[in-house]
Amino acid sequence: MSKPKNNNRYILTVVPIIALAGFLFGYDTAVISGAEQSVQKYLIEPLGLGSFTHGFTVSSALIGCVIGGFISGFLANKIGRKKTLILAALLFSVSAFTSAYPEILFFTKDDPTLGLLFMFNIYRVIGGVGVGIGSAIAPVYISELTPKQSRGKYVALYTLSIGIGALIVYIVNLNIASGQSLAWIDDFGWRYMFASELVPALLFFILLLSVPETPRYLALKQEYDKAAIVLEKVNGSKEKAQAILADIKESVRFESAKKISIFTYGKLVLFVGIMVAIFQQLIGINVILYYAPRIFAELGAEQSASMLQTVIVGIVNVVFMATAILLVDSIGRKPMLIGGSILCAFNLFMVAILAYFEVFGISTLIFMLLYVASFQLTWGTVTWIVVSEIFPNRIRGQAVSIATALHWIANLTISSTFPPIHDVLGGMTFSIYGALSVLAVIFIWKYVPETKGKTLEELEHIWEDNSTDKKAVL
Repeated sequence: MSKPKNNNRYILTVVPIIALAGFLFGYDTAVISGAEQSVQKYLIEPLGLGSFTHGFTVSSALIGCVIGGFISGFLANKIGRKKTLILAALLFSVSAFTSAYPEILFFTKDDPTLGLLFMFNIYRVIGGVGVGIGSAIAPVYISELTPKQSRGKYVALYTLSIGIGALIVYIVNLNIASGQSLAWIDDFGWRYMFASELVPALLFFILLLSVPETPRYLALKQEYDKAAIVLEKVNGSKEKAQAILADIKESVRFESAKKISIFTYGKLVLFVGIMVAIFQQLIGINVILYYAPRIFAELGAEQSASMLQTVIVGIVNVVFMATAILLVDSIGRKPMLIGGSILCAFNLFMVAILAYFEVFGISTLIFMLLYVASFQLTWGTVTWIVVSEIFPNRIRGQAVSIATALHWIANLTISSTFPPIHDVLGGMTFSIYGALSVLAVIFIWKYVPETKGKTLEELEHIWEDNSTDKKAVL
């Protein structure tokens, strides 16, 4: 049966709205790159606090990401995917406003205190909760809505929006700082950087009101008529929608007939999904995203030039994430992850070697950009596709929330430890992330199955059929 012309048209009205969660993910986590040095001068140095506090403050939003990741599964199963994303949009909005003016409730401007530093971090944590929820549920929403043959491409649109969000905030930060004195940036500029997130956050909230709930969630709640309506809109055919709904019902009935726990399908599926999410952070990409201006400044660039080079990083992000969309449903998930790990390891080791011999400048920048390109072409895009589709229907919400929370714990660990480790090792710090990239090659090759071209219900059978044997592996 040929696919009706209006099939993709409907999907493309819904998926870009959900993908705004990725845009805000990238925006919120990268906005700190332009503001972190000003925040350091305003809140940390006057209190006599050092690099550990600085690292914690830069990455404090990640505590919220961990919390958001852990509660996302409960919320998604309790109130639905759509309402959970609406909550995330509200958290983004609150955090953007309060991070820009943390003195709003209890404190006086230009009077830094430990209390003010604490509240600034709380406001960043609130935004992090939104990121954690969105990063877990948006890919799940897209994977549960879209057809199997194009599921990877549409989830990749979500990951592309992460890169676009980071690029846009780099440009916003550059425009805010352009032509301004350091004193103005340290006094006002960083506040505008945080406040700018209000625009996409409120837009996300408004647009979410128009999207449907996912058909698989509706089926889990036995709202089969509503699920059929959504499936028909997605697939353009009532007959095809009914056939898919029948498969979903069978899956739901099978899962309802037995006692379901997070370990129902064995430990290996959890191990694989969680480790894919963790390895994406261990490879070290967010060290570049969070600290890019500082890194480039230490490589010899002036402040304005370092922020411009950060924009270049953002452009590389988007170009190679967009390229990944063209490849992920043809090459497949597993080959892309293995190839990406090898390329990331090579480029990180080259940056470390150049730093060891005190070779800075354009050569180091080139290898750093090649690393970013390699990562975004593979891990940056494929990770959330695999995490969103690898878990069986009944445990997907809970399993994705655990994987996402541990992903953010890994992110917090890597980003908060970078300043003190960098103080000791300098550019050789990148060799640590290179070694972890090598470990990622071994893990993907040994444990991760190929998921392209399979329905979520077909993927479920992989773990049902092999759970007994694979438990022995662990």
